[in-house]
Amino acid sequence: MPELAAHARDVPVNQIREITEAAWHTPGAIVLSIGEPGFALPRHILEAGMACLDRDETNYTPNAGIPALREAFAARFRERAGLNTSLGAERVYVVDGAQQGLHFAMSLLLSPGDEILIPNPGYPTFAMTSRLLNAVPVGYPLYPEHDFQPRIQDVEALITDRTRVLILNSPSNPLGAVLGGDLTRQLVDLARKHDLWIISDECYEAFTYDVPHVSPARFDSDVPGEARVFTSLTLSKTYGLTGLRIGALVCPPGLEQKMNNVMEAIVSCVASPSQYAALAALTGPQDYVRHAQDHYRANRDAASAVLAAKGIPYLSAQGAFYLWADVSHVSDGDVRSWTRRFLADSSVAFAPGTAFGSIGEGWVRIALCGSRPELVVGLGRLPERN
Repeated sequence: MPELAAHARDVPVNQIREITEAAWHTPGAIVLSIGEPGFALPRHILEAGMACLDRDETNYTPNAGIPALREAFAARFRERAGLNTSLGAERVYVVDGAQQGLHFAMSLLLSPGDEILIPNPGYPTFAMTSRLLNAVPVGYPLYPEHDFQPRIQDVEALITDRTRVLILNSPSNPLGAVLGGDLTRQLVDLARKHDLWIISDECYEAFTYDVPHVSPARFDSDVPGEARVFTSLTLSKTYGLTGLRIGALVCPPGLEQKMNNVMEAIVSCVASPSQYAALAALTGPQDYVRHAQDHYRANRDAASAVLAAKGIPYLSAQGAFYLWADVSHVSDGDVRSWTRRFLADSSVAFAPGTAFGSIGEGWVRIALCGSRPELVVGLGRLPERN
């Protein structure tokens, strides 16, 4: 048969899925490798999706989504991001989950050969998606000695005349790190200085612990032609709607018609039952979010205590629902292979740090969103650090 395109052939295996699917085929395995919220969905969300089907509202919606949902996303974003602006629904595009939102934004901003700055360690699809668009991902380093926070000089040193986009991710997957206000402002100023777009992945904005979530959009301009921040949002993590595939992409002003054109070419529109379920989630009771945050915080504290007792270094998570731990004392310089051996020997799955970039060698990402007893038992099987 004919060959696939080179950019498709070269997309690497997602190591998170690799270890997780192996764990799913391991009887009795404790799966701490994937970020899947484990709570039952609130009934009012389920009923809103079912009611849409019952009334046979299954036709196309507008490309950008049903108006009420776009307004609900805009209202939440204004509140959560602390925007001193009248950002309206016209800048909100309902997307098929945050991953489609990232693809959407990159499709608008990257031409073949363009460079995009991505965090290292960072979520693997930042690189995978840009490669699918024939762009070049360039990792900016997040070093352990700097608490995995970006340094302006490290980012600026990587900017070339081909650089078009800077990706920011706070709270971070996989690190649980959160960008503070001063650093976020400096990164937006850096993008403005070099005339770069920013794609801000804020999937975990609902979950921070004792620190605020700061959106780069807070420091962006409202003037068409000067604004540069795209914000990717999702309800997958906030409300546990991972399978409904529902999120939003907030664009700078002045790009609305272009957004419509590209949305039509990618997905046309998102399924209407998912949109009505999302509307119910955003506008209904918020007990689920409060309960989830308390659960993740308690799991973080319980996991941290186990790692500390074993002498295993870790990054104290300020957000999201992951813990980033140093297992270099047992991984022998190949943490990807070690996670497979550990699964086979101990029936516990962690995501290898190399799934997220070269600086992840020797580290693992531990998902904190499941059962606390399973989490503690799984971590208890880690060898102590001498």
